[in-house]
Amino acid sequence: MKILCISDQIDPLIYSANIKERYADCEFVISAGDLPMEYLDFIVSSLNKPLVFVFGNHNLEEFKLYHRSADNIGHGSQCPLHPVPAESCHGTTYVGFKHHREGSILIAGVSGSLKYNNGLNQYTNREMFFRLLALVPGLIWNKIRFGRFLDIFVTHAPPEGIHDKPDPCHRGFPCFLWFMRTFTPRFLVHGHIHLYDMQDVRISRYHETTVINAYSHYILDFGEVPL
Repeated sequence: MKILCISDQIDPLIYSANIKERYADCEFVISAGDLPMEYLDFIVSSLNKPLVFVFGNHNLEEFKLYHRSADNIGHGSQCPLHPVPAESCHGTTYVGFKHHREGSILIAGVSGSLKYNNGLNQYTNREMFFRLLALVPGLIWNKIRFGRFLDIFVTHAPPEGIHDKPDPCHRGFPCFLWFMRTFTPRFLVHGHIHLYDMQDVRISRYHETTVINAYSHYILDFGEVPL
């Protein structure tokens, strides 16, 4: 199974009339944030494939549609999810701070970046850790029902020390390392870190998890689909 992963940059290879020919063999799409919703709308309309996404720290015009208390997000609020009208969903599925099953693939996601200027959808490591804890009951249920906690963990920011940068804006979350060690997702797909050099590292391994930077676009070959 092939999965089209995208983040942070509108890719001219995708935003083109040839998108269907290029990516027809991709079963679904993962967006790791910082992309306009209109771009996601174009992809869904063109490929007619499911798309799951999280928000980043930019392109947040529709963030308040998905979170009731969005005015306070990044200031310690609990960011309760808000039911979104079907006409506002762009044919996509939001997986920020919740679980989703795409076919037989188990997905969970979190939105946002490490707090650096008190902006919208920014969190301290402590705040993000408690949001991860809120996912634990669903992960345990996955383990009981399917024999595994999770297949793909979708984030915007990377884990600390993996693909991140030293500046305050682009540091990764330490709590993601704990999450990978504890719940062993097969893949962690993130955005946030731009790749300007062909020598930049896009794929890394941490314990049992392959960490992938989805900047611009990347084709994830999931391999054999779990039952």
